[in-house]
Amino acid sequence: MKFGVLAPSTNTSVQPEFDGMRPAGVTNHFGRIAIPDNPINSDEDFNQLMVDIRAELMTCIDRVITCDPDYMVMGMSAETFWDGLDGSVELQKRVEARAGMKVAMGSDACQAALRCYGDIKRIAVITPYMPVGDQNVIKFFTDCGFEVVNLVGLKCKSPMLIAHESEQTLRDKIIEINDPSVEAIVQVGTNLAMARLAGIAEFWLDKPVIAINTATYWWALRQNGIEDKVDGWGSLLLEH
Repeated sequence: MKFGVLAPSTNTSVQPEFDGMRPAGVTNHFGRIAIPDNPINSDEDFNQLMVDIRAELMTCIDRVITCDPDYMVMGMSAETFWDGLDGSVELQKRVEARAGMKVAMGSDACQAALRCYGDIKRIAVITPYMPVGDQNVIKFFTDCGFEVVNLVGLKCKSPMLIAHESEQTLRDKIIEINDPSVEAIVQVGTNLAMARLAGIAEFWLDKPVIAINTATYWWALRQNGIEDKVDGWGSLLLEH
């Protein structure tokens, strides 16, 4: 199976994480959404980043489909949460229409992953975003019936610098947003390299810790009937 993957040109985390999760016989073929690595110091800057991504997304799809992939995977997440559940559904329709095939999106994948663990309602979230991005993430999960009880946005200073956040920082943020009322922790932002750490954290916390790259790749595999269990990335890929 060939996966066509759409990722911002500034993203250096999603490709190695997806490749690390890849079962034998599945290949990942990345198309890069060309965007500038502009500073992000405000909601206005973050909104401009979204404008930059939208301007190049369809062109990127056109490039990726020339390798004749079997399925499309969104290696970017902010846009998949934008405008909540309705916005996510609309984006999926546009991408699938342009690509001529089904697509796995991080927003769908996260809610599907949460439902694997029973009747989870109360979640905590880690993002690399500015507040405007956080608000769209909260809206999506709320639309899907979850309550976001804690959220921390790292306000990363550029799209590229998201990948420079250390595992130590992410560990500290997991500890910060966790409390006994939190039933699961979700990390969004595909350039935030938390997939390996999430698997470690859920073992110690004894609750699901879902990294968006793990959820998205798991969803892409399972949607295509690929049931391989992959170790090293937490319970989602190993047990579900």
